[in-house]
Amino acid sequence: MSTSPTIASGPNLSGKLGTWLMILATVGFGLIICVEMINILFYDPFSDEKFLFKFAGSLASVEIGPLTYLMFGSLFVALMMGLPLAFVTGGLGVLFVYLVGDAMMLNIVPSRIFPMMTNSDLAAIPLFIFMASMLERAGLIEEMFSVVYKWMGGLSGGLATATILASTLLAAMVGVIGAAVVTMGIIALPAMLKRGYDHKIAIGSIMAGGTLGILIPPSILAILYAVVAQQSVGELYLGSVIPGLMLSSLYIAYVLIRSWLNPSLGPPVPEDERISLREKLALLKGLIAPLILVGLVLGLLFGGIATPVEAAGIGSFGAIVVAMMHGKFSIGGLREASITTAKASAMVLWIMFGASVFVGFYILQGGQQFVTDAILSTGMSSYGILFLLMGLLIVLGMFLDWVGILLLAVPIFIPIVKALTFEGLFGLPPVDGDDVVLWFGVLYLVNMQMSFLSPPFGYALFYIRGVCPPEISMGTIFKSSLVFLAIQALGLMVCIAIPGVVTWLPGLVYG
Repeated sequence: MSTSPTIASGPNLSGKLGTWLMILATVGFGLIICVEMINILFYDPFSDEKFLFKFAGSLASVEIGPLTYLMFGSLFVALMMGLPLAFVTGGLGVLFVYLVGDAMMLNIVPSRIFPMMTNSDLAAIPLFIFMASMLERAGLIEEMFSVVYKWMGGLSGGLATATILASTLLAAMVGVIGAAVVTMGIIALPAMLKRGYDHKIAIGSIMAGGTLGILIPPSILAILYAVVAQQSVGELYLGSVIPGLMLSSLYIAYVLIRSWLNPSLGPPVPEDERISLREKLALLKGLIAPLILVGLVLGLLFGGIATPVEAAGIGSFGAIVVAMMHGKFSIGGLREASITTAKASAMVLWIMFGASVFVGFYILQGGQQFVTDAILSTGMSSYGILFLLMGLLIVLGMFLDWVGILLLAVPIFIPIVKALTFEGLFGLPPVDGDDVVLWFGVLYLVNMQMSFLSPPFGYALFYIRGVCPPEISMGTIFKSSLVFLAIQALGLMVCIAIPGVVTWLPGLVYG
C-alpha cells in the first residue's frame, strides 16, 4: 500500500517536467522573436548594430552541402513531430531565409507566393473538388456500385471486379482519393465479406481501385504538376488515360485469375440473387447523366475547346444538375459541399505557399545545382538516375502527402530529367526530348499511386482502417496492399520501358 504514491509520482514528475520545459522553450522563443523584431524595426539591417543579439545572416557562410542537411533534416524532424506540412515548410523557409540572408531577403516570400496566386489554372482545383463533393452527395457512388455489382456479381471474383470498375468510373468523376476509398469501403467491403471473400482481395481491390483517382482525369494532382512543371494540363490528362486504364485492367485480371484458380477466394453471387439481362440494361439509365457529364468535361478539355478552369466550371454546374435529377439536391448539401471544397482548397494552397518558399529559397542558394551535380556524378546511366528518382519518390511517399512531395521534389527533379537523354530500354523506342516532362509527369502520378498503398504510412491504408470491422488487423491491411503495390510497380515499369503508353494519345490529339 505504501508504494502506490511512489509509483504515481513518476508519471506526475515527468509530466510536470515536460510542462515546465515547454513553458521555458516558449518563453525563450518569444524572447528571441521580440529581440529580432526590435532589430528589424529600429536598427539598420545592413549595419552591425544590434539590440542584445542578432541572428540575421548568422548562417550566411554555410556551404550548400551542410545547408542541405540542415534544411531537410529540420524538415524531417518537424514532420516526425506531427506538425502540419504547410506551416512547417513555410515556417522553416522563412527561418532559413532570415538566418542565411537578412531582413531584406524576406522579400523572397511574397515574390514566390504572388505568381501562384495569379495562376489561373489553380482555380480548377476548387471547382473539381466541388464537383466531386456534389456527385458524392447525390448518392452516385452507391448507385454506381449497385449497377456494376449486379452486372458482375455472377462471376468468381465478380464483386471485387465490380469494386475496381466502379472505382475506375468514380476516378473519372471525382479524382479525390479519400472519398473513393472510404465510400467504397463502406459500400463494397460488407458485401464482399458477407459472401466469404478473401480479406486480402476484398481490401486490396478497394484500396487499389480508390487510388486510380490520382491518375485518371480529372486528377487534382495532375493540375498541380502541370503548374509546377509548366506542362499542358490537357496533354498530361491525355497521357495518363492509357496508364490509368492499364492499371485498372491489371487489377481486374489479377482478381479474376486468382478467383478462377481458387473460387473460394471470391465466390460468385448465388443464382437466386442474379438478375436478367433486361433488368441489367434497365439499371444503366441511372448512370447516363453522370457519364454524359464526365464525357462532356473531359471532351471539352481534351478537344482544346475549354481551358481546365472552364471545363471544371461546367463540371461543377453539371454536378448540381445531376444531383437535382437524382432528387438529392438540397441547400444543406450545397452548403456541406462548399465547406468541404473550402477546407480542401485551403489545405492544398497553404501547402503550395509554404513549400514554394522553402524550395524556392533552397534553389536560390544553389541547391538545384548541388543536387543535380550530386546525382549526375554517380556515373549512373540515364535510366539508372530515373530509377533512383523513382525510388526517392517511393520513400518520400511513405512519410509525406502527395502535395508536399510534388512541391518539395518535382521542382528539383524536373531540371535533372531534362538534362538526361533516354535512348530506350531493351531496344524499344526512345523518349523524344519534347516529351520528357510529360512522360516523367505520368511516371510521377503512377508513383504517387504507389505512395498511397506503401506501408507503413500510406494514406489508403488508414482510410480503409477506419471502415474495416475490428477483426481485420492492420497487419492484414498491410499484406492486402503488397500484391497491388507490385502490380502498380509493374505498371510503372511498362510506362518506363514503353514510353508510347504515355505519349501516344497526346501526340495523336495535339500532334
